[in-house]
Amino acid sequence: MKHVKLDRIDLRILRELQKDGRITNVDLAKLVGISAPPCLRRVRALEEAGYIRGYHADVASEKLGYGITVFTQVSLANHAESDLLAFAKLAESWPQIRECYMMTGDADFMIKIVAEDWEGFQRFLTTQLAAAPNVSHVKSAPAVRRTKYEPGVPIDDKNGTPPKKEE
Repeated sequence: MKHVKLDRIDLRILRELQKDGRITNVDLAKLVGISAPPCLRRVRALEEAGYIRGYHADVASEKLGYGITVFTQVSLANHAESDLLAFAKLAESWPQIRECYMMTGDADFMIKIVAEDWEGFQRFLTTQLAAAPNVSHVKSAPAVRRTKYEPGVPIDDKNGTPPKKEE
């Protein structure tokens, strides 16, 4: 992977693409204050260097019938590296699990699960997750509603202050 030393323009490109991955190169170039050809070269360099991992659509889960989101803490009985990796691999195989993080503290993993309804979530919980090898404890917290969703990270492009939200 090629190394790229980020400057203010690169950071602006990342911030704008994070907001709108479908923006045209011409519009992106205008927003960051450069012409289109060098903007495209910079975007490609950022992709090659691994700063941009991909482009994704923000799909409305409820429109596809997934009305339930549950955050679940999973504790394992054994904590050897092989056991942790085995659970992580198993979690990757379940499409209902949309995010999975290995944690420190009370739980070993925090996972985000989507389901069509409560019955679907309970079926997944009892027949797959809680029944999985080495799972000793599961604690779930259903989401009532999402009040903020902002993918990515805050990207600073000037003097150590996060970019201000546009009004």
